[in-house]
Order: sequence, then structure tokens, then C-alpha cells
Amino acid sequence: MLAIEIKTPGGPDALVAGERPRPVPAAGEVLVKVAAAGVNRPDVMQRMGHYPPPPGITDIPGLEIAGTVEQAGGDVRDWRAGDRVCALVAGGGYAEYCVAPAPQCLPVPRDMDFVHAAAIPETFFTVWTNVFERGRLLPGESLLVHGGSSGIGTTAIQLARALGSRVFATAGSADKCAACEKLGAERCINYRDEDFVAVIREATGGKGVDVVLDMVGGDYVPRSMEALALEGRLVSIAFIAGSLKAQINIFTMMQKRLTLTGSTLRARSVAEKGAIAAGLKTHVWPLFDARKVTPVIHATFPLRDAAAAHRMMEAGAHIGKLVLVV
Repeated sequence: MLAIEIKTPGGPDALVAGERPRPVPAAGEVLVKVAAAGVNRPDVMQRMGHYPPPPGITDIPGLEIAGTVEQAGGDVRDWRAGDRVCALVAGGGYAEYCVAPAPQCLPVPRDMDFVHAAAIPETFFTVWTNVFERGRLLPGESLLVHGGSSGIGTTAIQLARALGSRVFATAGSADKCAACEKLGAERCINYRDEDFVAVIREATGGKGVDVVLDMVGGDYVPRSMEALALEGRLVSIAFIAGSLKAQINIFTMMQKRLTLTGSTLRARSVAEKGAIAAGLKTHVWPLFDARKVTPVIHATFPLRDAAAAHRMMEAGAHIGKLVLVV
């Protein structure tokens, strides 16, 4: 099969089309004929040598796919050949075929094409487990999303708004802010021109927001704490600013009774990811069917042009998701 390989860590040109054996599904897995694969920032980190796959996982990049079940392994009862699925995988998505644990597969939502379906798993799994499970965001509460125009950001804005929460966001240009507000953000703050702490304070009458979803890290951590309300929750999922460390005011945390939490997704067990998938099917799939949320697609690329997709990802001008089409 055709697959995209990382010959040596480096820039986008490190992604090279090659031939690999077609994988064989083990017990509890399905083999998917991939129609489309999402591109995510962890793929870029893996290409650069900063985010190796977990032990036992293929070195082919790609964390989310959509396509048709080609073969079901032993003990798989929920899926059969011909089923249209999207799936979260720990690697292997940039290829014509990919194996996926059966519990991490979900049916392609009604009337949705494979390109949009391939943009679901990584972002929607991440947002659901972090904003709604760890962050415990409730209807009527408020959420601040940093990086609102990213794949994660556009997902979080739509989901929180659809489930009854106030949403604010930050982004780095007027166009990106306008896109976030069109998706449902009450106010998107251009961080190049405004102080998000001051804007949030004013917009909430001095209360602050209940949850912050932070993928920036660094000095955004203490500032996000300032933007939180009493009993607020700060959920960290990445560190685009590049720093693994942040200095915080412990008294602020104590005084506001804050919760600081975070998670990664790729290395979690199949059982844990399967539980997230079950939550999505119950709570989010009806929103797809009702067309209240949908993945935002910025651009698609042929699988062989994965390097071009990575160049666009690193340029940072896109809004929403980038998808490889097989």
C-alpha cells in the first residue's frame, strides 16, 4: 500500500511517499480502507522528532481517519466489511489502509462525506474529554478557548455553544476572530491587539469564565488563571508557546479555589478511548445529525502531498482543519 513515511526527523520534506505492507487487523481491530485522514499538530511534532509513537505503534503518522471497513479482526462484533467509519488511531493514518481498535471507531454521521468525517476524531475526542469531562463545563457556564480558529478551537466553540454555554475565544487576526464569532463565540479577542484578561473581566461583569481550554501554555497559564471565575477550571492540552513550564501565583489558585488539569490522548488505553467514543456517540452524534455542529475544513490535499499540508499547518494561517484525501 501507499504510505507516507518519515525518513529522518526534519521539515515538511521529511514526509516521503513509500510502499508498506498492508496491515492485518488483530483481535479487536478493524482494517479500514482509508478515504481521508486528518492532519494535526501532533503529526508535525512527530515529523520533527519531538513526539514519537507509543511502543508497538506504527511509525506512519496520522491520528484520525475515515473510510470503509475492509476486514474485521477476531472478536469484533460491532463492525463488518462495508461499514462507513471514522476512527481515532495512535498512528498509521497517512496511508491507503490503517488498522483501528474497534472501540475507537464511530459511524460516519448521516449525510456526511469522508473528508468531514476524517476531521472529527482527534479534535472531538480531545474537546469532549477535556472540556466536558475534565473541565466539567455545564450549560449556562462560560468557556474561553485559546486558539479559537484551530481545529480544536472551532470544535470547542461549536460544541460548547450547541450544549448551552457562553463561549469566548482568542485568535491572532481579524479574519480568524470573525470566523470564531460566526461559529458561535460571543466575543473573539485578537490577542495581538487586546488583553484577553481585561476583555473577559469586562464581558463577564468582573466574574470571569468557568473553564479555560488552553493549548498555548507558557505565560498564558497565569493569565488564564486571572481570567477564571471562582471554582474555575483551567484545562491544558498543548504548549504552542514552546515552554513546558509556567510560573503561577499559588495564592490566586487558593483564593479562587481553582482546578488546574490537563491530559494527552495518544497514549491512553483503548478502553479509555472507547469510553470517550461512547460519550461522543451519545451526546455529540445527535448534534451532527441535527446539523448543529460540523467540522470546519480549510483545505484538502492528496495523500502524496502531505508535506504541503504540513507547510500550511506550520504557516498558521488556516482556519479549521486540513485533510489528506486518499
